[in-house]
Formats: sequence, C-alpha cells, structure tokens
Amino acid sequence: MTSDTSQTGTRAGFVAVIGAPNAGKSTLVNRLTGSKVSIVTQKVQTTRFPVRGIVMDGQTQMVLVDTPGIFNPRRRLDRAMVASAWEGAEEADAVVHLVDTSAQMAIGEGKGSPADRRSVEDVETIIQALKGRDSKAILALNKIDGLKRESMLAVMTELFNTGVYSDVFLISAATGDGVLDLKAHLSGLMPESPWLYPEDQSADLPLRVLAAEITREKVFLRVHEELPYSAAVETTAFEERDDGSVRIEQTIYVERESQRPIVLGRSGQTLKWIGQKSREELTLLMDRPVHLFLTVKVDPKWQDSRALYAQFGLTFDI
Repeated sequence: MTSDTSQTGTRAGFVAVIGAPNAGKSTLVNRLTGSKVSIVTQKVQTTRFPVRGIVMDGQTQMVLVDTPGIFNPRRRLDRAMVASAWEGAEEADAVVHLVDTSAQMAIGEGKGSPADRRSVEDVETIIQALKGRDSKAILALNKIDGLKRESMLAVMTELFNTGVYSDVFLISAATGDGVLDLKAHLSGLMPESPWLYPEDQSADLPLRVLAAEITREKVFLRVHEELPYSAAVETTAFEERDDGSVRIEQTIYVERESQRPIVLGRSGQTLKWIGQKSREELTLLMDRPVHLFLTVKVDPKWQDSRALYAQFGLTFDI
C-alpha cells in the first residue's frame, strides 16, 4: 500500500460493510467499485475474509472492507470469520450495516422462511453489538426491488429507532438504485488524507488469493444444490512464466469422499467446466494467458488448516 504525500485537497479512509450472511455485501462492494473484487454466489457466508475494494469519488478515495457475514458462530471457521468482520468495523472511518429488507418484511408479516428468520436474528445480534460502539453506523436497507413502500418505511422506522444509526438509505445493490446517494454520503465522511492506493487500483488482494476465490465461486455456482457449504480452494502454485503467461495450480478441498465425485462430475465434466470458467475470468482479470490446473482432494479437517486460514487472512487461534 502506498500513498502520495504531495497530494493536496484529497480525502481517504476506510468503509466497513457489515451485515448478516447473504445481505448483499459483496454485490454492493462490486457495484461501488465498478469491478469484481468479491465473489457472489447463491451460498450464504461466501466471503471468508475482508476484501478491500477501492472507490474513487472526485478527490476522495474510499477503501471498502467487504467483511464476512456476521452470524452466531459455532465452528472455528465461523468464529474466525465473525472476528474478522468486527475487526474490519473497528478499524473503519465509517460503517455501513446492510440489511436484507425483504427478509425483515417477510418476518414482520408472518410469512418468513427459516432463512429469513436467521437473517432477522443475525440483524438483531449486530444491532446489540453496535450499541457498544462510540460512533453510529449507517443503515442501508437492501433488496428493495418490488417491495411496498409502506412496509419498507415501517422496517426503516423500527430499525432506526434502535438508536445505533446516524442515517438510512434505501438501495438495491443488484440494480444500483440509491447506491450513488450512499456513495456520495460516504465520500463526505472520509478524513483529509493523501490517497492510500494508486488511483487506477480497484482492489488490495494478492492475485493468488483472488484466483482461489474466483475458482471457489465457480465451484458453488455449478454445484450449489448438491454440495453443502464445505469446500475450499487453495492456490498451491502461482508461477509467472517467461512468455508472459501465468501457471496456476489449485486444490479444491471437500470434507467427504462422497463429495469428490460431485465436484468431478461424470467423466470429469464438472471440474472441466469449473476450470474453464475460472480460467476465462482470470485471463480477463490479468490480461494475459492463464494455465490453470485443478485437483480435488478429500480432507475432513480442511477447516483446521492453518495454511488456509493464512491464505484468507483469518486468525486461526480464536
């Protein structure tokens, strides 16, 4: 990370985006940055470590920390993810609490699914934690598409009356509705400072880590119905070659032997699709040829691997 001390009249700071799993945090970060810095799948708890996306707004630079979803942790990985999320919030100049408005409304109307109930419970957990902070967060009610305004206002009033928020924005991260207003507000909250990153940089993430996350996204996109939330991808080799191409070797870890054929597919077709889609995206991202080699391994204890925690930037001993 570098800064230019010769800059004048500039602002720069950190914005933490927190929320329950599947609230739309990664979609919002990608929308604000205008590029893909965080993966988005149908699975909740997709983001496992803070991803810094860089947003420019005139003379202001905002570094977005896309935190893992905050929920009630049970496993070691869960605890590490939640701790990482709150660390990102504590170090930020502004905190955006993103809420799935549709889930809140569904529960309020007595129609919610179990997933909606978990989402609302997680929101309540976050609100209780925010009450212990010195500064207030910004409430962003997401997924407002097609919802009745009266019901949205009821949700907004109920949450704002908890006293932990300074402002409220109604947005759709998926379509961009209301996002520019949120961006402008956040820009005004950043302190005077030289820029923390080069103007043309969109993310602060090692390429080998980003490569693993892109492949993990393809895994869940392809087998999200058959494969439980029990897979990880590790980049085991990342070699810059003399001809300008990159050779990447990755291991996809699953917990049980019965999950391995799901990832492989008949005659290896599923793994071939995952590799092809990941390679295509990495080629565009790096603007050079990518040679990608994937291996699937069964490791019931991959969630206890210190190496994987280090790759994600998570604390193992927690």
